[in-house]
Amino acid sequence: MKAAVVVFPGSNREHDVAKALERASGSAPKLIWHGDAGLDDKYDLIVLPGGFSYGDYLRCGAMAAHSPITRDIIRQASSGTPVLGICNGFQILTETGLLPGALMRNASLKFASRYVTMRVEATNTMFTSRYKAGQELSVPVAHGDGNYFADDETLDRLEDEGRVAFRYVKGQNPNGASRDIAGILNAKRNVLGLMPHPENATDPLLGSTDGKALFDSLASAIS
Repeated sequence: MKAAVVVFPGSNREHDVAKALERASGSAPKLIWHGDAGLDDKYDLIVLPGGFSYGDYLRCGAMAAHSPITRDIIRQASSGTPVLGICNGFQILTETGLLPGALMRNASLKFASRYVTMRVEATNTMFTSRYKAGQELSVPVAHGDGNYFADDETLDRLEDEGRVAFRYVKGQNPNGASRDIAGILNAKRNVLGLMPHPENATDPLLGSTDGKALFDSLASAIS
């Protein structure tokens, strides 16, 4: 699997997700600085890691969404290349329009940094095929703007089309997200955005391995 991890100024989880991908596939992904190069068609997977791109000025992910390299990400996603956006990466995906809705300030107005439990809602995707439907996962969150919001029509469409990939279990929603949504898919099901950090739940030393199957799923689907 040949993967690219796009690094923006302020990204801070690129090495974490690179290690998770390498554990799953045996191949280290290429870290691509947003200003150094574009993305050609040779990548099997594009990852937008967590962090605070451009210092979260304006809105989280808003400036990264207008970076020149993002045009390549949109083009490849539209042609079917798998794209994974984690935390700030999820925010960027909504700002580009690759995923619907928006990530707003946490309802508590406080930064959330702890382990939460989320449930696997969709297993018929390249990102989640190694999970069981309804499986509960312990994964960390670290964000101040993870409150997923969309209008009722959009939320109903996501539900009806089975595009809610992950949902916080009752009492574990750390940000006030609508319908406890933790992660969603695009209509083609090749783009996934989620707020929790599965890359930081891939090794026993990290306190959980519940995120490992996401990267194993991708490695299996793409190999």
